[in-house]
Amino acid sequence: MSDSHNTPNRLTTPALIDRSSPLNFTFDGRRYSGYRGDTLASALLASGVRLVGRSFKYHRPRGILTAGSEEPNALAELRSGARREPNTRATVAELFEGLEARSQNRWPSLAFDVGAINSLLSPIFVAGFYYKTFMWPAAFWEKVYEPLIRRAAGLGRVSLESDPDRYEKAHAFCDVLIIGGGPAGLAAALAAGRAGARVILCDEDFMFGGRLNHERHEIDERSGGEWAREVEAELASLPEVRLMRRTTVFGAYDAGLSGARTFGALERVADHLPILLPHQPRQRYWKIIARRTVLATGAIERPIVFGGNDRPGVMMAGAVRAYLNRFAVVPGRRIALFTANDDGWKAAIDLGAAGVEVQAIIDARSEVSPQLLERAKRCGARLFLGAKVIDTRGRRTLKSIVVRDGRGRTTQVSADTLAMSGGWNPSLTLSTHLGGRPQWSEEISAFVPADLPAGMVAAGAARGSFALAEALRQGAEAGGEAASATGFTFADPPSWRASDEPKQVSALWYVAGSTSKAFVDFQHDVTYEDVALSVREGYRSVEHLKRYTTLGMATDQGKTSNLNGHAILGALTERATPEVGTTTSRPPYTPVAIAALASRHRGKHLRPTRLTAGHTWAGEQGAVFVEAGLWLRAQWFARPGETHWLTTVSREVCAVRSKVGVCDVSTLGKIDIQGADAAAFLDRVYCNVFSTLAPARVRYGLMLREDGLVFDDGTTARLGPEQYLMSTTTANAPRVMQHLEHARQVLWPELDVQIVSVTEQWAQYSIAGPSSRQLLERLLVGAIDLSNAAFPYLACAEFPWRGIRARLFRISFSGELAYELAVPARYGDAAIRAIMSAGAELGVAPYGLEALNVLRIEKGHVAGNELNGTSTAADLGMGHMMSKKKDYIGRVLSERPGLVDTERPTLVGVKPLDASARLSAGAHFVNREAPATLENDQGYITSVAHSPILQSWVGLGFLKRGAGRHGERLRAHSPLTGGDVEVEVVSPQFLDPQGVRLRG
Repeated sequence: MSDSHNTPNRLTTPALIDRSSPLNFTFDGRRYSGYRGDTLASALLASGVRLVGRSFKYHRPRGILTAGSEEPNALAELRSGARREPNTRATVAELFEGLEARSQNRWPSLAFDVGAINSLLSPIFVAGFYYKTFMWPAAFWEKVYEPLIRRAAGLGRVSLESDPDRYEKAHAFCDVLIIGGGPAGLAAALAAGRAGARVILCDEDFMFGGRLNHERHEIDERSGGEWAREVEAELASLPEVRLMRRTTVFGAYDAGLSGARTFGALERVADHLPILLPHQPRQRYWKIIARRTVLATGAIERPIVFGGNDRPGVMMAGAVRAYLNRFAVVPGRRIALFTANDDGWKAAIDLGAAGVEVQAIIDARSEVSPQLLERAKRCGARLFLGAKVIDTRGRRTLKSIVVRDGRGRTTQVSADTLAMSGGWNPSLTLSTHLGGRPQWSEEISAFVPADLPAGMVAAGAARGSFALAEALRQGAEAGGEAASATGFTFADPPSWRASDEPKQVSALWYVAGSTSKAFVDFQHDVTYEDVALSVREGYRSVEHLKRYTTLGMATDQGKTSNLNGHAILGALTERATPEVGTTTSRPPYTPVAIAALASRHRGKHLRPTRLTAGHTWAGEQGAVFVEAGLWLRAQWFARPGETHWLTTVSREVCAVRSKVGVCDVSTLGKIDIQGADAAAFLDRVYCNVFSTLAPARVRYGLMLREDGLVFDDGTTARLGPEQYLMSTTTANAPRVMQHLEHARQVLWPELDVQIVSVTEQWAQYSIAGPSSRQLLERLLVGAIDLSNAAFPYLACAEFPWRGIRARLFRISFSGELAYELAVPARYGDAAIRAIMSAGAELGVAPYGLEALNVLRIEKGHVAGNELNGTSTAADLGMGHMMSKKKDYIGRVLSERPGLVDTERPTLVGVKPLDASARLSAGAHFVNREAPATLENDQGYITSVAHSPILQSWVGLGFLKRGAGRHGERLRAHSPLTGGDVEVEVVSPQFLDPQGVRLRG
């Protein structure tokens, strides 16, 4: 009998729910109630809700099919606002107070869905229709077809707001990882735990026990549920055992050098809570490294393909048992059973024991065991042996079924629920993630694990052993042997007496003669006819079938559909199922939120803002900051009265050109390279020679990628006989470090060389301008001889200064006499204040990135806009730097015909004929009289700046045969603004092409 008028399908029989803790929730805005321990699916069924969703393509009404993570139909949106999460399986979503759930893929409502018209158009929307449709007229694709397809794509609605929840990433190491907390998994954990091994037991459910929670079993004269609770309590008392509920192991990955294998797992820490506690993560992504693994993932019941098998009310027989025994819920009041195996009968037997009316038992086999017949008679059900269900009736939910017996006679049976069982498939996905292929078992008509990854063993139903006693024995042996293999003493495995059950099965994939659509893949609306069409079209491989029909490509990855589809394919092509084979399984086993994979590495946690040692000082000077790579750098330093950034930048540029300026360049990458083979290593990673670099000297270097294109540039200083300091661009610093590590560890591990990034360890300031030497002489006060003879251009030194170790480099990015002073980062703030104090009488001015950009463009120095991943050394005018006397990364591929073509665009400078005209970066070069078309494109502008020295806008760019076209006049056309500016092609070095200033 029912326990409440609000939950008409809830029985008063014992269950694993807490009836003292009622919970309220809403579904599509309507209020319902359930209990703690319910899932959303069990609470909906208890409340009499049978229609829960619509299918993807035809928008057919769909009800709850299963009771586990394999559910293809009951997908819902949970929560609201920023926490809204689509495509959540109602069968595994724990009920909590105030849960908001909505059906999806319907409009305007679940009961009345306009999209259901697609079902009437099903002759058009057959498998592969999208390959043959939308071909004509071509102009319709972008304006009509694509928008319609994008609107129809997907099932739920993702929130467009930022996810407010926290996610974590964690690592765990163990001797034995046991995947699955059913009878085999619990037995394995107990055996390994008693041996003293470090054990991790993971189960995706919030309750250990597996099928012991869903079925009526006895172990050592106790109920299966009681036995599971006792074992769980003992495991919790063992110090080396970790129990991980709500944790799905979703992927198996490679093993390390130790042989321990890596697994990915997702722990749903707080998905079952209405409000997260402070600092509590919603989900935790685990990387588990296990020396041995026991696969005890159980099995998944497979449907039968017959007409109308998708109608709400048609469910898996195992799911009916689960809702009955675990949640005290019956999906309906007039229940029929359709099966072809012994296990399916247990649903009818359990229903009868609970006092629920069983209308009929239809078994496709002509003969069944007498014991089953005897137990089934107590249910009072009509028996149909050698019969099959060929159709169902009902509009939005099931009303009756049509049964055809062995003589061809049909009978209509009134039923609001049909429990079906086509057999069980071992859940073996994790055993195939590393390329292993399963093998066919005629005994159970399913694939079983074979060719398992090293260190993994399967047990119980995952191995194809469905008898409880056998599952317990295999689990205990597997756990004990895994502990023994990792060095622990393993005594005799524990043993238990368990109730046995009949297990005879006869494969039934498809009911021929079905009078309506027979669905293979419920979520993607793949029917028997779609598979047949695939065969007729020539797609006879399982991989081709998958892609042509989308079989198994939905969020459930074909857990309930793949084998049926492959078996039907085999029958249609006259091949045995093992000959047809299986598709390749890939992680994740169940959907994993991207936020969980990213964990805390998002936003500023992924790219934290780094501040230079002089940041506080720069802020005091009125700096306007900008993100540069991972750093926050001063863009310019506005003074009172300066109302436009260009005014400020022009002042800073003039200060550097006429007096002296200081710029914080701490963010440039700094990599310390040491070792006997350091010089040889640099020769191999740079295209120019570094082995001839003398101590206390600096050299500009150009680095290529393997494909011959320029990767990065910078300087490298030789600080000692075996010590070099490499500088890189700010944005490329991490990638250059990765590049060098790969070269050191993988390409040339024989070289005696060590590298370490020291970017954050040093604060560095560029002091540039005609008065820069005077400023340093006042600052360093004799600590080092700065005369041109003692410290010439491209010199470097390390010396003591004010009790600390300092470094000085005579290098220039501005084209002026310039030095870079480096001090340990902790002294960076004091250093910049000392620099400014020493230069006060000289008119020193701080300058930022914008002024630095103007200075480098005036001098023709390339930066990120020119080092864009498509340029060669020759394109940049640096072809002469590429050594012909040595090998280096990128040398061979840099000689490809396309990279040495004389027609390639090369670096040039441009200035407008009208000095007041403003240039635009990205503008394309075309001849003055030619239309701005792709055919007439001759190159583009990469960088522009207003030069206060030249009183004009100037730019750098790439122009076809640019080196020989100085003096030519072109048109710079901007596709974005539509503007045109006439320009003259000039040398990229606008100022001091002979370098007199920087050598002064």
